[in-house]
Amino acid sequence: MLRGPGSRLRVTVAPAAALAVALLSSVSHCSHPEQKDREVLPLSSYFGTKTRYEDAIYKDAHSEEPRQDLYLLEEACTPVQLVALIRHGTRYPTAKQIRKLRQLHDLLQARRAGNNRADAGGGRDLGAALADWPLWYEDWVDGQLVEKGRQDMRQLALRLASLFPTLFSRENYGRLQLVTSSKHRCVESSVAFLNALWQHCYPELPLPDVKEMECGPPRINDKLMRFFDHCEKFSSEVENNDTALYHVEAFKTGPEMQDILKKVAATLQVPVNSLNADLIQVAFFTCSFDLAIKGVKSPWCDVFDTDDGKVLEYLNDLKQYWKRGYGYAINSRSSCGLFQDIFQHLDKAVEQKKSAVITLPGIQVANLCIVLHCLPHFLHLLTLRWSQPVSSPVILQFGHAETLLPLLSLMGYFKDKEPLTAYNYKEQINRKFRSGLIVPYASNLVFVLYHCKNAQTPKEEFQVQMLLNEKVLPLAHSQETVSLYEDLKNHYKDILQSCHTSQECKLPKVNNTSDEL
Repeated sequence: MLRGPGSRLRVTVAPAAALAVALLSSVSHCSHPEQKDREVLPLSSYFGTKTRYEDAIYKDAHSEEPRQDLYLLEEACTPVQLVALIRHGTRYPTAKQIRKLRQLHDLLQARRAGNNRADAGGGRDLGAALADWPLWYEDWVDGQLVEKGRQDMRQLALRLASLFPTLFSRENYGRLQLVTSSKHRCVESSVAFLNALWQHCYPELPLPDVKEMECGPPRINDKLMRFFDHCEKFSSEVENNDTALYHVEAFKTGPEMQDILKKVAATLQVPVNSLNADLIQVAFFTCSFDLAIKGVKSPWCDVFDTDDGKVLEYLNDLKQYWKRGYGYAINSRSSCGLFQDIFQHLDKAVEQKKSAVITLPGIQVANLCIVLHCLPHFLHLLTLRWSQPVSSPVILQFGHAETLLPLLSLMGYFKDKEPLTAYNYKEQINRKFRSGLIVPYASNLVFVLYHCKNAQTPKEEFQVQMLLNEKVLPLAHSQETVSLYEDLKNHYKDILQSCHTSQECKLPKVNNTSDEL
């Protein structure tokens, strides 16, 4: 059966079923005031990978209570391991984005200096308001985690701990395993998550330094969490290939973006040729950053309406699709090692949790008492296998949107019938591949392994559910909400057995020999 936090629903389960904290981070704690009441905008759900978690998925993400519409396996099936892949929390813009914003801001200030006038009503126009709007961001913040991002992690940690109390218990705290990308925002996210779990498990104790915790500090593993940086084929054929993002560049000069370009130029009273799609996009994202980081609606948000938001969301999705999703096979195949790592953890837990079994020639007996009277006669024939505690009941891996999207594509999720291109925006208006709904800040993919004590067959003893952003994720191949573990492994057999990262990421040899006359 399935269980929810406040109610129950009956279904048939079987068989369906640099770690030091940089000084800059301490400065960033006080760089901006705490958010006030959450501002909600019509544009909020169109920011792609810059979308706040609460806008994309969890309408009350500031809560420490789990969702009330989430149904998990009933008590007959006990969670024995959780493996979670978590994107970092809300972050600052990157230095590259800040430089583009400064370029746009300089343009508006120059325009005001040369044409400083009020409108007919005596008020100021939007361009003048933006010229006066402060630039909150300096180059040094370069993508670092903000206080809102730490809050994202703390509250996610407490909700997961409430949802799976037996796994996130005081007894298990010392057995937590945390792995993180080396990027500061990921390291800081993992520390914020770990600190929240400490306070959950040991509310009566002061918070120690992460290095002094029993479970130890998060371990950096870029080969796992930033696999794309270690894949030569991806780097050559996608990352550093000027033609790989053809559809992104074509859409920038297409009719939808050109309409926005002309509209924004008119609104800001600047020449059209002083703007380009990249500046338009950074203006749009500045609205998202001010909203996510400060909780305010900045004048940048007034430049765009929801139709503009949909077009700019599609531009961002095109980039994610062709660089991280289904656009090229290597995008997802480069994540095989991470996928296999997840199942290695699950396999180990299964082996450790298997019930004690006594095997006689031709007979398997699960109850020790049944054969106690036979022991003197069959001791030399008995085979015993004893259950043991799962050594790592909770594994937490902290990465990026670029970590999650390839993995979900590898698993077959959010695949549209037709590829996203520069020329089918209208046809893709109801597409599945919307990066802001899949990988917003703090997005998370969770694998939960259950041991079912009333299983009718050994195959039904271990079952798996997956959650994406705290919602049960139906299986891509069957739409069931739970799978027998062996069935799930069989479905992904090709990835688990035949996808070798070293081979997938190897560049084909180029034959430079030529025939000589």
